[in-house]
Amino acid sequence: MSDATTSGHRFKQPWVSPLLRRILLVNALPLALLVVALLYLDQYQNGLLESQVGALREQARVFAGAMAESAVRTIDPENPRLVPEVARPLLRRLTDPTPDAEAKLYGPDGTLVADSRLREGPGGTVSSEPLPPPVRRGTVLATIGWVYDAVLSLLPHKQVITLIEQTAGGPEWAPDVKEELRLNSSGQSREMPPYIRRTRDDRLLVTVAVPVERDRHTVGIVLLTREAREVDDSLYSVRVSILALFGLALGLTVLLSWYLSLTIARPILRLAGAAADMREGQGRTGSVPPALLARRDEVGALATALADSASALWARMDAIERFAADVAHEIKNPLSSIRSAIETLRRIEDPARQKQLLAIIGQDVMRLDRLISDVSDASRLDAELSRVTTEKVDVIPILRTLVELDEATRDEDRDPRLEVISPPTDVSVWAVEGRLVQVLRNLIGNARSFSPPRGRILVRVRDLGTQTELSVEDDGPGIPEANLEHIFDRFYSERPKGESFGQHSGLGLSISRQIVEALHGQISAENRRDAMGKVLGARFIVKLPRAVST
Repeated sequence: MSDATTSGHRFKQPWVSPLLRRILLVNALPLALLVVALLYLDQYQNGLLESQVGALREQARVFAGAMAESAVRTIDPENPRLVPEVARPLLRRLTDPTPDAEAKLYGPDGTLVADSRLREGPGGTVSSEPLPPPVRRGTVLATIGWVYDAVLSLLPHKQVITLIEQTAGGPEWAPDVKEELRLNSSGQSREMPPYIRRTRDDRLLVTVAVPVERDRHTVGIVLLTREAREVDDSLYSVRVSILALFGLALGLTVLLSWYLSLTIARPILRLAGAAADMREGQGRTGSVPPALLARRDEVGALATALADSASALWARMDAIERFAADVAHEIKNPLSSIRSAIETLRRIEDPARQKQLLAIIGQDVMRLDRLISDVSDASRLDAELSRVTTEKVDVIPILRTLVELDEATRDEDRDPRLEVISPPTDVSVWAVEGRLVQVLRNLIGNARSFSPPRGRILVRVRDLGTQTELSVEDDGPGIPEANLEHIFDRFYSERPKGESFGQHSGLGLSISRQIVEALHGQISAENRRDAMGKVLGARFIVKLPRAVST
């Protein structure tokens, strides 16, 4: 199997992966189709046979003409006859230059008059001289021919020249001579078709029939038979060449497919193994092989993405662990205070002291409730932002609404005034409106806590091109330089003097950073200073992607 197994087992890599098999199939299939098309040599074979038939027919016409001129007696012009005593030696002399051919001469009644293979021996004996033995091809060539014929028999094909399968005879086989003579003597103008067959000893024989005519009288017929070795030799040469090229191409295809497997399939399996290790908790760092990370192709991009995803996942898990530890620590403090107050309450009887302890318990309960609400909001914030898509949000109407709310609820003798400075045109950002309002309210609320009575909270909006900057400034004591980054940590609390303990959970600025970064923005803090370097207050800066109107 080539998949990740159950827990505790490594990802197994098969010797031949399914991807390698697919690569081999895709690369080899066109080659197989090509070799089938090239081995489909009917037209080539028929062309060779037509050449053989044409040459043999011309030779047979020469034989027939020689017989008509030299071996025909014309005592009766209306009834010319063949002279066997002249025809036999003449036919042998004509055939001698072609040892692989056999010529026969038939009379008008279909009787055999002369045969080039018959030889007269001493004492008038007659013997038949056989054709030269067939050429024995090697086992490889014979196997190639057998495979080719077997494959070709399964394919639809049409032959221009009909091959007559010879099952009961040999070279002596001949067409119906009497029928040929009858049709030719009837005055019909026709060219007798060739007779092509393959014998049991694998000879390809071609026979043509040409009439012997004298004074427009058919006095006989010449049958000329020849073994077409050149056709088989040419076909075998072409087949061997094609199969050799196919074998070479197939070998290269296998090597290239194996190379693709080593460079694509195997690395993907290694990445799958690394992912399985991560799932099983093995290899917290460095699970992805460095060799894959160093590649500059798609596999390298996939390896880098997997490594980054693993790093982000582990970072998220570490953050969750730290968050859980911080939550436990923050909840433990008010619980310890409540437990101490209850134990003390049991031992004292002073009503005033008891009332004071009950007030402490109430404050701690309120602190726990506020802490649990903020923790719940922070824990579901990531999941909510991952499901919600950002949209184009106009910042100016939101700030105007916040100013109106501030004017309606502000105590003019104690609370600072909220002011907004913005460009005359609309300013839009890509954000989630509800969460953007939460960030602004957290920053404005934080500035209000540190501002002096009848102070000023200034919100500025600036266009930075691809980004929009929102800054919240106050007139408070500023932020210690060492804590400019730590104020965004979870449960960090830097409260103004005189504020009751436990009024804030320390998650407001942390949640604000979480929201801004989820919206692909940045948030930072700095101190406002005058020309002499004196701190005039704090400034929180939020930068978000600008939404350009199209």
